[in-house]
Amino acid sequence: MTHRVTHHGTPAVELHGITKRFPGVVANKDIELTVDRGTVHAIVGENGAGKSTLMKILYGVQQPDEGTITVDGTVRTLRTPSDAIAAGIGMVFQHFQLADNLTVLENVVLGAEKLHGIGDAARRRIREISTSYGLGVEPDALVADLGVGARQRIEILKVLYRGAKIVILDEPTAVLVPQEVDELFGNLRELKAEGLTVVFISHKLDEVLKVADAITVIRRGSTVAEVDPKGVTPRDLAELMVGSELPSPSTDESTVTDTPLLTIEGTSLADPAGGRALLDGIDLVIHAGEVVGIAGVEGNGQAELVEVIMGMREPSSGRILLGDVDTSDWQVREIREAGIGYIPEDRHRHALLLEAPLWENVILGHQTDRANLTGPGGLLIDAAAAKQETREIVEQFDVRTPSIDVTSGSLSGGNQQKLIIGREMRRNPRVLVAAHPTRGVDVGAQSAIWDHIKQARREGLGVLLISADLEELVGLSDTIRVILRGRLSGDFDPDVVTREQLGAAMTGATGATGATAAGGPTGTDHTGAAGTPTDGGSR
Repeated sequence: MTHRVTHHGTPAVELHGITKRFPGVVANKDIELTVDRGTVHAIVGENGAGKSTLMKILYGVQQPDEGTITVDGTVRTLRTPSDAIAAGIGMVFQHFQLADNLTVLENVVLGAEKLHGIGDAARRRIREISTSYGLGVEPDALVADLGVGARQRIEILKVLYRGAKIVILDEPTAVLVPQEVDELFGNLRELKAEGLTVVFISHKLDEVLKVADAITVIRRGSTVAEVDPKGVTPRDLAELMVGSELPSPSTDESTVTDTPLLTIEGTSLADPAGGRALLDGIDLVIHAGEVVGIAGVEGNGQAELVEVIMGMREPSSGRILLGDVDTSDWQVREIREAGIGYIPEDRHRHALLLEAPLWENVILGHQTDRANLTGPGGLLIDAAAAKQETREIVEQFDVRTPSIDVTSGSLSGGNQQKLIIGREMRRNPRVLVAAHPTRGVDVGAQSAIWDHIKQARREGLGVLLISADLEELVGLSDTIRVILRGRLSGDFDPDVVTREQLGAAMTGATGATGATAAGGPTGTDHTGAAGTPTDGGSR
């Protein structure tokens, strides 16, 4: 591949010979990176390749053991994020750093009160930035009420508010649906047009090729290539990243049976604040051997649906059956013990104790399993058994770690995710509720996770798959439903539905005829006049 990038003028950022060691692992080794001003520069590589560490070094969160950082032609020592911000560098992390109990305005000004105060001047500035870059951010909204997509836009705004000229985005599209990705890319072009420089980490190679002006590939901690996106294919990039071809999620022949495992009947959830119902008359059946995919823009009821199934919230009406047992008023622990596996949307908030070793994390959520208990009356955790199980999960699910005694927070995102999936799948659940199971993981780990889900489906597992990745939904699901404003559409057939049809149903654009796509009665309009889905056209 000879498509090298030619650099002109003083680069916005130059990293030279960057090396960073952690106990038992070299995260970065002799990294070379040149980012031109006013460009979008992508960094791709497998999970654990060292991308996030490199960005944390550029943002002053970690210091390199060797090497230099040059910003706008000046060598800088970035000891803290404050140093990076002073140098005009801002970072949006994959796991957002927002306080749920504060408003957007309070989150944005926190720590930057000196810039525009905390009142009307700050509110005006937030609205200005929001309008300039089309971020659609409302200063007085409470962050707890916002979906993941909106939270990401607040994080971008927070960085711009502090005057960043170089913006680092870690996996910015992991949480977005295609229409939102297009909007984000539009925003990135606007940033670029204003002379800002964007550095972003991604695993989605087709997106990288669409938006980047230059791409740096990292493999096992070292930069292996810098390429011009005009001259390469996703396959070329995948081979540079992992030395193998790009996998696809395609599902094998149908394994759907007529045994219902999870039945949701007429289930609604009222809004405690008195607004529109969060869930409105949900009817859904998942059979043994079936993957039911739920598509939707963040914040349309996906999270609430999961919380109701898992016992975190009690529905206002309707019922939920596991087999033929009503679990609507059960506690989370009882539901877990009855055989529902759970992969949460946010692994840091709901799936892992980041400061605890891997083997303690393997027991998490399964503390009452007999296999994990020992001693008189079975009241003590059996550490030896947990450690043995962790070794088996690490091997079976290819969790890349120096040992089972390191903290889960020291693993890369994809390896954390494989640990969670191993923990849930090893229990042989009857039903798996999987929220964004491959969010923020690379092509290799993604392929492995898809394989585990497909294997379990063949063995009769029922899966509820909630994902913002339409390729994943179409590739893995036997049936797809769209959730919009707390209501479910009829069935879409993944074999014939297009991304555009799903996108239209997800945004409430009229004329999204799911039933037609599913080979049902033609002309059934799934959106009604106001763009709210009806239940018409279910097969």
